[in-house]
Amino acid sequence: MRLGVLDVGSNTVHLLVVDAHPGARPLPAHSHKVELRLAQLLDENGAIGPGGVDKLVSVVHGALRAAEDKGVEELLPFATSAVREASNADEVLTRVHTETGVELTVLSGEEEARLTFLAARRWFGWSAGRLLVLDIGGGSLEIAYGIDEEPDAAVSLPLGAGRLTAGRLPGDPPDPDAVRALRRHVRTEIARTVGEFSRLGGPDHVVATSKTFKQLARICGAARSADGPYVQRELKRSALESWVPRLAGMTTAERAGLPGVSPGRAGQILAGALVAEGAMDLFGVERLEICPWALREGVILRRLDHMGSA
Repeated sequence: MRLGVLDVGSNTVHLLVVDAHPGARPLPAHSHKVELRLAQLLDENGAIGPGGVDKLVSVVHGALRAAEDKGVEELLPFATSAVREASNADEVLTRVHTETGVELTVLSGEEEARLTFLAARRWFGWSAGRLLVLDIGGGSLEIAYGIDEEPDAAVSLPLGAGRLTAGRLPGDPPDPDAVRALRRHVRTEIARTVGEFSRLGGPDHVVATSKTFKQLARICGAARSADGPYVQRELKRSALESWVPRLAGMTTAERAGLPGVSPGRAGQILAGALVAEGAMDLFGVERLEICPWALREGVILRRLDHMGSA
Protein backbone atom coordinates (compact mmCIF):
# COMPACT_ATOMS: atom_id res chain seq x y z
CA MET A 1 0.00 0.00 0.00
CA ARG A 2 1.03 3.61 -0.37
CA LEU A 3 1.51 5.21 3.06
CA GLY A 4 2.01 8.85 3.91
CA VAL A 5 3.67 10.10 7.08
CA LEU A 6 2.88 13.70 8.01
CA ASP A 7 5.49 14.94 10.47
CA VAL A 8 4.68 18.28 12.12
CA GLY A 9 8.07 19.03 13.60
CA SER A 10 9.69 22.00 15.27
CA ASN A 11 11.41 23.09 12.06
CA THR A 12 9.41 21.64 9.20
CA VAL A 13 6.15 20.02 8.24
CA HIS A 14 7.20 17.04 6.15
CA LEU A 15 5.05 14.62 4.19
CA LEU A 16 6.90 11.43 3.27
CA VAL A 17 5.13 9.07 0.89
CA VAL A 18 6.34 5.47 0.66
CA ASP A 19 5.30 2.26 -1.05
CA ALA A 20 5.25 -0.36 1.67
CA HIS A 21 4.01 -3.75 2.78
CA PRO A 22 4.86 -5.92 5.80
CA GLY A 23 8.24 -7.59 5.59
CA ALA A 24 9.62 -5.27 2.91
CA ARG A 25 11.74 -2.14 2.98
CA PRO A 26 9.62 1.01 2.57
CA LEU A 27 10.42 2.62 -0.79
CA PRO A 28 10.30 6.44 -0.84
CA ALA A 29 7.93 7.71 -3.54
CA HIS A 30 7.53 11.42 -2.78
CA SER A 31 8.61 14.08 -0.29
CA HIS A 32 6.75 17.33 0.38
CA LYS A 33 8.40 19.68 2.87
CA VAL A 34 7.65 23.18 4.16
CA GLU A 35 9.82 25.06 6.66
CA LEU A 36 7.44 26.44 9.28
CA ARG A 37 9.67 26.77 12.37
CA LEU A 38 6.89 26.32 14.92
CA ALA A 39 9.43 26.34 17.75
CA GLN A 40 10.23 29.96 16.88
CA LEU A 41 6.58 31.05 16.63
CA LEU A 42 5.84 30.68 20.35
CA ASP A 43 4.83 33.84 22.19
CA GLU A 44 6.00 34.92 25.64
CA ASN A 45 3.45 32.57 27.23
CA GLY A 46 4.69 29.57 25.28
CA ALA A 47 1.67 29.50 22.98
CA ILE A 48 1.59 29.20 19.20
CA GLY A 49 -0.01 32.49 18.16
CA PRO A 50 -3.00 32.81 15.81
CA GLY A 51 -0.71 33.59 12.87
CA GLY A 52 1.34 30.48 13.53
CA VAL A 53 -1.77 28.31 13.73
CA ASP A 54 -3.04 29.85 10.49
CA LYS A 55 0.23 28.90 8.80
CA LEU A 56 0.10 25.38 10.24
CA VAL A 57 -3.46 24.83 9.00
CA SER A 58 -2.49 26.10 5.54
CA VAL A 59 0.57 23.85 5.38
CA VAL A 60 -1.43 20.80 6.49
CA HIS A 61 -3.98 21.55 3.75
CA GLY A 62 -1.12 21.64 1.24
CA ALA A 63 0.26 18.33 2.51
CA LEU A 64 -3.17 16.74 2.20
CA ARG A 65 -3.43 17.86 -1.41
CA ALA A 66 0.01 16.41 -2.11
CA ALA A 67 -0.96 13.12 -0.43
CA GLU A 68 -4.12 12.93 -2.52
CA ASP A 69 -2.22 13.68 -5.71
CA LYS A 70 0.23 10.85 -4.96
CA GLY A 71 -2.48 8.30 -4.22
CA VAL A 72 -1.82 7.89 -0.49
CA GLU A 73 -4.07 5.19 0.93
CA GLU A 74 -3.41 5.83 4.61
CA LEU A 75 -1.98 8.93 6.29
CA LEU A 76 -0.06 8.71 9.58
CA PRO A 77 -0.03 12.25 11.02
CA PHE A 78 1.94 13.16 14.13
CA ALA A 79 3.45 16.15 15.92
CA THR A 80 6.57 16.45 18.05
CA SER A 81 8.01 18.86 20.62
CA ALA A 82 6.85 22.24 19.28
CA VAL A 83 3.18 21.27 19.47
CA ARG A 84 3.67 18.97 22.46
CA GLU A 85 5.11 21.76 24.61
CA ALA A 86 2.95 24.64 23.40
CA SER A 87 0.77 25.99 26.21
CA ASN A 88 -2.22 25.98 23.83
CA ALA A 89 -1.52 22.55 22.33
CA ASP A 90 -5.12 21.32 22.75
CA GLU A 91 -6.46 24.42 21.00
CA VAL A 92 -3.99 23.99 18.13
CA LEU A 93 -4.83 20.31 17.69
CA THR A 94 -8.57 21.01 17.76
CA ARG A 95 -8.31 23.73 15.14
CA VAL A 96 -6.16 21.61 12.83
CA HIS A 97 -8.66 18.76 13.14
CA THR A 98 -11.70 20.99 12.63
CA GLU A 99 -10.31 22.80 9.59
CA THR A 100 -8.42 19.98 7.85
CA GLY A 101 -9.87 16.73 9.20
CA VAL A 102 -6.37 15.65 10.27
CA GLU A 103 -6.08 14.35 13.82
CA LEU A 104 -2.46 14.79 14.83
CA THR A 105 -1.04 12.26 17.26
CA VAL A 106 1.29 14.04 19.65
CA LEU A 107 4.31 11.86 20.36
CA SER A 108 6.03 12.06 23.70
CA GLY A 109 9.77 12.63 23.72
CA GLU A 110 10.35 9.05 24.81
CA GLU A 111 8.14 7.76 21.97
CA GLU A 112 10.22 9.81 19.53
CA ALA A 113 13.39 8.24 20.88
CA ARG A 114 11.96 4.72 20.73
CA LEU A 115 10.64 5.03 17.18
CA THR A 116 13.90 6.56 15.96
CA PHE A 117 15.77 3.71 17.63
CA LEU A 118 13.56 1.17 15.82
CA ALA A 119 14.40 2.80 12.49
CA ALA A 120 18.13 2.72 13.23
CA ARG A 121 17.97 -0.90 14.38
CA ARG A 122 16.20 -1.98 11.18
CA TRP A 123 18.67 -0.05 9.04
CA PHE A 124 21.83 -1.45 10.64
CA GLY A 125 20.47 -4.87 11.63
CA TRP A 126 21.28 -7.21 14.48
CA SER A 127 24.98 -7.38 13.61
CA ALA A 128 25.36 -3.81 14.89
CA GLY A 129 25.01 -5.14 18.44
CA ARG A 130 24.24 -2.64 21.18
CA LEU A 131 23.19 0.65 19.60
CA LEU A 132 23.44 4.16 21.00
CA VAL A 133 21.26 6.46 18.91
CA LEU A 134 21.38 10.27 19.01
CA ASP A 135 18.86 12.52 17.27
CA ILE A 136 18.93 16.34 17.34
CA GLY A 137 15.65 17.91 16.25
CA GLY A 138 14.44 21.47 16.21
CA GLY A 139 12.98 21.27 19.70
CA SER A 140 14.63 18.35 21.45
CA LEU A 141 17.50 15.87 21.66
CA GLU A 142 16.58 12.18 21.78
CA ILE A 143 18.94 9.51 23.11
CA ALA A 144 18.24 5.77 23.06
CA TYR A 145 20.27 2.64 23.80
CA GLY A 146 19.65 -1.07 23.51
CA ILE A 147 20.36 -4.43 21.90
CA ASP A 148 16.82 -5.28 20.75
CA GLU A 149 14.27 -3.36 18.68
CA GLU A 150 12.90 -1.72 21.83
CA PRO A 151 15.61 0.32 23.58
CA ASP A 152 16.58 -0.40 27.17
CA ALA A 153 16.80 3.34 27.87
CA ALA A 154 15.29 6.30 26.01
CA VAL A 155 15.19 9.97 26.98
CA SER A 156 14.28 13.30 25.42
CA LEU A 157 15.93 16.56 26.45
CA PRO A 158 14.86 20.15 25.55
CA LEU A 159 18.04 20.68 23.54
CA GLY A 160 16.77 21.11 20.00
CA ALA A 161 18.83 23.29 17.66
CA GLY A 162 15.95 25.64 16.83
CA ARG A 163 14.83 26.05 20.43
CA LEU A 164 18.35 26.82 21.70
CA THR A 165 19.10 29.25 18.87
CA ALA A 166 15.91 31.23 19.41
CA GLY A 167 16.23 31.34 23.18
CA ARG A 168 19.94 31.46 23.91
CA LEU A 169 22.01 32.66 20.95
CA PRO A 170 21.36 36.34 20.24
CA GLY A 171 23.40 38.19 17.65
CA ASP A 172 24.79 37.35 14.24
CA PRO A 173 27.43 36.14 14.77
CA PRO A 174 26.34 35.30 18.32
CA ASP A 175 27.85 36.88 21.40
CA PRO A 176 30.84 34.77 22.61
CA ASP A 177 29.56 34.86 26.20
CA ALA A 178 26.21 33.49 25.03
CA VAL A 179 27.98 30.67 23.18
CA ARG A 180 29.95 29.74 26.31
CA ALA A 181 26.79 29.89 28.44
CA LEU A 182 24.93 27.67 25.99
CA ARG A 183 27.80 25.19 25.95
CA ARG A 184 27.62 24.93 29.77
CA HIS A 185 23.85 24.56 29.71
CA VAL A 186 23.93 21.80 27.08
CA ARG A 187 26.56 19.79 28.91
CA THR A 188 24.80 20.13 32.25
CA GLU A 189 21.56 18.81 30.78
CA ILE A 190 23.19 15.89 28.99
CA ALA A 191 25.40 14.97 31.97
CA ARG A 192 22.29 14.33 34.08
CA THR A 193 21.34 11.42 31.80
CA VAL A 194 24.73 9.80 31.21
CA GLY A 195 24.57 7.60 34.31
CA GLU A 196 21.27 6.04 33.19
CA PHE A 197 22.99 4.81 30.03
CA SER A 198 26.49 4.01 31.30
CA ARG A 199 25.16 1.43 33.78
CA LEU A 200 23.95 -0.59 30.76
CA GLY A 201 27.45 -0.96 29.36
CA GLY A 202 29.21 0.52 26.36
CA PRO A 203 27.60 0.48 22.90
CA ASP A 204 28.96 -1.58 20.02
CA HIS A 205 27.86 1.01 17.48
CA VAL A 206 26.93 4.68 17.80
CA VAL A 207 24.67 6.24 15.22
CA ALA A 208 23.02 9.60 14.71
CA THR A 209 19.98 10.68 12.72
CA SER A 210 18.43 14.03 11.77
CA LYS A 211 19.21 16.86 9.40
CA THR A 212 21.47 18.54 11.95
CA PHE A 213 23.81 15.55 12.25
CA LYS A 214 23.79 15.03 8.47
CA GLN A 215 24.82 18.63 7.88
CA LEU A 216 27.51 18.51 10.54
CA ALA A 217 28.92 15.34 8.99
CA ARG A 218 28.93 17.01 5.57
CA ILE A 219 30.75 20.07 6.94
CA CYS A 220 33.34 17.71 8.42
CA GLY A 221 33.94 15.96 5.11
CA ALA A 222 31.27 13.25 4.72
CA ALA A 223 29.82 12.37 1.32
CA ARG A 224 27.08 14.50 -0.22
CA SER A 225 23.44 13.46 0.12
CA ALA A 226 23.36 13.24 -3.68
CA ASP A 227 25.70 10.25 -3.45
CA GLY A 228 22.81 8.18 -2.09
CA PRO A 229 21.77 6.60 1.22
CA TYR A 230 24.07 3.58 1.04
CA VAL A 231 27.33 5.54 1.23
CA GLN A 232 28.77 5.29 4.73
CA ARG A 233 28.94 8.68 6.43
CA GLU A 234 30.80 9.26 9.68
CA LEU A 235 31.21 12.18 12.03
CA LYS A 236 34.42 12.29 14.09
CA ARG A 237 34.45 14.19 17.34
CA SER A 238 37.89 15.64 16.65
CA ALA A 239 36.66 17.15 13.37
CA LEU A 240 33.53 18.52 15.00
CA GLU A 241 35.53 20.08 17.84
CA SER A 242 37.68 21.93 15.33
CA TRP A 243 34.62 23.29 13.56
CA VAL A 244 32.65 24.58 16.58
CA PRO A 245 34.75 27.74 17.16
CA ARG A 246 34.74 28.43 13.43
CA LEU A 247 30.94 28.16 13.29
CA ALA A 248 30.69 30.43 16.34
CA GLY A 249 32.61 33.16 14.54
CA MET A 250 30.53 33.02 11.35
CA THR A 251 27.41 34.92 10.42
CA THR A 252 24.32 33.02 9.30
CA ALA A 253 25.04 34.02 5.70
CA GLU A 254 28.57 32.66 5.95
CA ARG A 255 27.37 29.36 7.40
CA ALA A 256 24.87 29.05 4.55
CA GLY A 257 27.83 28.91 2.19
CA LEU A 258 29.23 25.77 3.82
CA PRO A 259 28.82 22.44 2.03
CA GLY A 260 25.52 20.78 2.82
CA VAL A 261 24.12 23.60 4.98
CA SER A 262 20.77 24.90 3.75
CA PRO A 263 19.96 28.60 4.21
CA GLY A 264 17.00 27.71 6.42
CA ARG A 265 19.20 25.71 8.82
CA ALA A 266 22.27 27.94 8.77
CA GLY A 267 21.15 29.99 11.76
CA GLN A 268 20.82 26.99 14.06
CA ILE A 269 23.74 24.81 12.98
CA LEU A 270 25.97 26.24 15.72
CA ALA A 271 23.53 25.25 18.47
CA GLY A 272 23.24 21.83 16.87
CA ALA A 273 27.03 21.51 16.79
CA LEU A 274 27.28 22.38 20.50
CA VAL A 275 24.71 19.68 21.34
CA ALA A 276 26.39 17.10 19.12
CA GLU A 277 29.83 17.88 20.53
CA GLY A 278 28.55 17.75 24.10
CA ALA A 279 26.77 14.45 23.60
CA MET A 280 29.73 12.81 21.88
CA ASP A 281 32.14 14.04 24.56
CA LEU A 282 30.03 13.11 27.59
CA PHE A 283 29.16 9.67 26.20
CA GLY A 284 32.79 9.05 25.23
CA VAL A 285 32.07 8.78 21.51
CA GLU A 286 35.02 9.33 19.18
CA ARG A 287 33.06 8.72 15.98
CA LEU A 288 29.53 7.90 14.96
CA GLU A 289 27.77 6.81 11.79
CA ILE A 290 24.93 8.70 10.17
CA CYS A 291 21.72 6.69 9.75
CA PRO A 292 19.52 7.62 6.75
CA TRP A 293 16.36 6.48 8.57
CA ALA A 294 14.88 8.33 11.53
CA LEU A 295 11.55 9.09 13.21
CA ARG A 296 9.34 9.09 10.10
CA GLU A 297 10.66 5.70 9.03
CA GLY A 298 10.16 4.43 12.58
CA VAL A 299 6.49 5.44 12.44
CA ILE A 300 6.10 3.62 9.11
CA LEU A 301 7.85 0.49 10.37
CA ARG A 302 5.70 0.37 13.50
CA ARG A 303 2.55 0.65 11.35
CA LEU A 304 3.75 -2.14 9.05
CA ASP A 305 4.51 -4.34 12.05
CA HIS A 306 0.92 -3.87 13.26
CA MET A 307 -0.42 -4.68 9.80
CA GLY A 308 1.66 -7.84 9.64
CA SER A 309 0.40 -9.07 13.00
CA ALA A 310 -3.26 -8.26 12.37
